[in-house]
Amino acid sequence: MKLRRRTIIGPEFRKDSLVAFRYKDLQKVTKNFSEKIGKGGFGSVFKGTLPDRSVVAVKKLESINQGEKQLRTEVGTIGKINHVNLVRLRGFCYECSRKLLVSDFMPKGSLDKHLFRAKDSEPLDWKTRYQIALGAARGLAYLHDNCVDSIIQCDIKPENILLDVDNCSKLSDFGLAKLIGREFSRVLTTMRGTVGYLSPEWISGVAITPKGDVYSFGMMLLELISAKRNFEPTNDKEGGTLFPVWAASQVTEGVCVLKLLDSRLNGNADLEEVSRIYKVACWCIQDNKIHRPSMSQVVQILEGFFDVSLPPMPRFLGEMINDRSTDFSSSI
Repeated sequence: MKLRRRTIIGPEFRKDSLVAFRYKDLQKVTKNFSEKIGKGGFGSVFKGTLPDRSVVAVKKLESINQGEKQLRTEVGTIGKINHVNLVRLRGFCYECSRKLLVSDFMPKGSLDKHLFRAKDSEPLDWKTRYQIALGAARGLAYLHDNCVDSIIQCDIKPENILLDVDNCSKLSDFGLAKLIGREFSRVLTTMRGTVGYLSPEWISGVAITPKGDVYSFGMMLLELISAKRNFEPTNDKEGGTLFPVWAASQVTEGVCVLKLLDSRLNGNADLEEVSRIYKVACWCIQDNKIHRPSMSQVVQILEGFFDVSLPPMPRFLGEMINDRSTDFSSSI
């Protein structure tokens, strides 16, 4: 894709084009970056309003070392991606050390706000949660299987699943692994909450494949069911507690999966759907990536085209259940 530098101020601005913004114009539309709406390992995000009154999210990228030509090439690739469950890239800015991405603004914010910050929002009902899971799965399947070059998101977690006004889930930050380049692993490990989503092969230093995203997606599904962080740091010598450990032990002992459900839902959920998501999640977090489904298979399962049995307990969960007691029951 050939990018033509344009000003966003004036009649030539087109909503459907990938725009090369000027930094001073982004300063103007964000009111000098005064409304911060988020921050992650890739940088801070600010809300802005374009001249056509459309609202955008402007991300100031950090740890980007590429030259302008390479950045334009990578951004051009990301800009071609169009899917209902992916946040649309509107444009970018490259001026000296200033590198920014401009995307559509998602009014309902990120999924973590609805799951873990109860005071900030009403709890999502089960039907909405199921559709969020399905939408996120479709977005990932598209990145893995339908792009010219398969794209691994590398950081699937509730913070990177955004919701539009209708609660349609949209993946954000896809393709940024390529932009960050060699610095990506360092950036990723400093991001809040990421520890609980890293696949065993990522931790051991093996080359990352789409199955790494599948693992992270499985962890996210368990959080979607329970509204419990999969990893909660503690001050004791164990270093933290894992909700999946408790969940696996409960189901193994024959407890109904509705016991795992977010207490704010008061049990109002479809038992078959909760069971289906739980089983899919357990397949996704298998230790050996060969045993994990592809995201296309996950979509088919969630759509109800075929059923799956409960898989063997992942080895690392089994070891944790045997080695220590992890009690979440008092908070569920």
